[in-house]
Amino acid sequence: MDNHGLEEFRRRWQEELAQAQALRKRRRPEAAERRPRRPELAPGRGEQASGYLALAQGLLEGAGRPPAPRTTRAERPEAASRSRSPQAREDTGGGDQLVDQLIRDLNEMDDVPFFDVQLPYELAINIFQYLDRKDLGRCAQVSKTWKVIAEDEVLWYRLCQQEGHLPQSSISDYSCWKLVFQECRAKEHMLRTNWKNRKGAVSELEHIPDAVLCDVHSHDGVVIAGYTSGDVRVWDTRTWDYIAPFLESEYEEDEPGMQPYVSFVRINSSLAVAAYEDGFLNIWDLRTGKFPIHRFEHDARIQAVALSQDDATIATASAFDVVMLCPDEEGYWQIAAEFEVQKLVDYLEIVPDTGRYPVAIATAGDLVYLLKAEDSARTLHYVYGQPVTCLDVSASQVAFGVKSLGWVYEGNKILVCNLEAERCISKLGNALGDFTCVNLRDSPPNLMVSGNMDRRVRIHDLRTDKIALSLAAHQLGVSSVQMDDWKIVSGGEEGLVTVWDYRMSQKLWEVHSRHPVRHIAFNSHSLITANVPYERVVRNADLDAFTTHRRHRGLIHAYEFAVDQLAFQSALPICRSPYSTMTGYSYDHALSFPYDSARE
Repeated sequence: MDNHGLEEFRRRWQEELAQAQALRKRRRPEAAERRPRRPELAPGRGEQASGYLALAQGLLEGAGRPPAPRTTRAERPEAASRSRSPQAREDTGGGDQLVDQLIRDLNEMDDVPFFDVQLPYELAINIFQYLDRKDLGRCAQVSKTWKVIAEDEVLWYRLCQQEGHLPQSSISDYSCWKLVFQECRAKEHMLRTNWKNRKGAVSELEHIPDAVLCDVHSHDGVVIAGYTSGDVRVWDTRTWDYIAPFLESEYEEDEPGMQPYVSFVRINSSLAVAAYEDGFLNIWDLRTGKFPIHRFEHDARIQAVALSQDDATIATASAFDVVMLCPDEEGYWQIAAEFEVQKLVDYLEIVPDTGRYPVAIATAGDLVYLLKAEDSARTLHYVYGQPVTCLDVSASQVAFGVKSLGWVYEGNKILVCNLEAERCISKLGNALGDFTCVNLRDSPPNLMVSGNMDRRVRIHDLRTDKIALSLAAHQLGVSSVQMDDWKIVSGGEEGLVTVWDYRMSQKLWEVHSRHPVRHIAFNSHSLITANVPYERVVRNADLDAFTTHRRHRGLIHAYEFAVDQLAFQSALPICRSPYSTMTGYSYDHALSFPYDSARE
């Protein structure tokens, strides 16, 4: 309604109000004689009237009857008309006309959801999509029209996708996305509380008694480990199935125990890769079985292995050669690119999301190479006498630690280079110790976390090229680190795993094992840590006691912070052995009555 219409409405309302007051004075004695007066509604009881509704109740009271309970807009005129007798309708005719006119005016005013009465619903949704959950909740309290718009399924589905809840779902999977969003928020709060209080279940992944742990890697809850016996095992912690299958190799079984050590293991959603000391590389497809689908051989020892987390691309470094492997359209593995470098490779990573042609980053001493398929090797960074000490990559950037040596000491730094421009864009830190680990891929936007031999964990702000936070985290150097939007999990050379709330600069909890922490991977509900020994000493399980052997073999722990897993994890590992297994789980005795999982 415009200003002119509003003034006209006020003028007409005042005239009708004066007529109603005069009519009430004339009919009050007659109405009192015909029927007794009903008691009025107690103040504060039922629905409270305000504005036009309070005035309409006063008019109804003056017309000779108490105010009726508030009904919906569509039921007001019809319900009031049906509930009165013909004689009552005749007595209150003036009041009914006035109330009907009031209701029609209110209906006309309620049809304006925004500032334009002709605003389409789709346009209103486009406006509301820029609001967050708190603003949508406030808008839902404005009016019924805004409530319908603010609770539209499209808006709440979009909020779920923006905050990372159910990313693989479509809008038709659930009927009420607002309720789904609330449940996801409640679960997220519960998981964060469990993380802070260390409330959850922890399991030690089964080991090989006569072998020492060599390398560990994980992806999305699936863990792979390689041992000095040449065995490779895979666990799926998402299903809590800790009886890990062995991935078979193609070595001859005529000489058991003589297989070469496993140097490196890598895993993604579909592939598992293991490199051996004798230069062989085995590739398994986790979807087809436990036998390798391809075997590649180098002439010398493999020094570094990288596996793409997005596709089936593998990079290996041996001697002065770097080879990229990938399958063709028919599934046959082939060499996609081969590069020659000047020094032995120390670190090797594959850049994610590069499209058709894979891209890798390799460090060799004080050289950093950018390796693109269908192109020659390019030198991304080189300063004589400043070796690279750690490496990590993201889709657009690469970060690596540089150790400063020589007469001109500039301090140890972390350099961040832009892969598209192929130049250094940031120089971070100025530490006395060497940077031993850096995590750029898993860190929040514009942030990066690093560990140093000076026992400190640092958070770097890439926008200001400054250190946002520095924590004295470990007794020895930091060996592994990862962060998300509120916490840091770091591992040290002394075997300590520490969890920090970096917003409060507060240590939440820590656990200790004998060997250095070489692998840390976590998400919102789980944590996987691996303690890998320095020395790969093979001890005879028949001669050594279990406790003695345990100090030398290395450990892998899986933590689960989801509440729905606690009841299942309450049973001890020895009680979860299958009925056919007579050997104790990580113990030096046999089970008299093995646990029968079929009885669950």
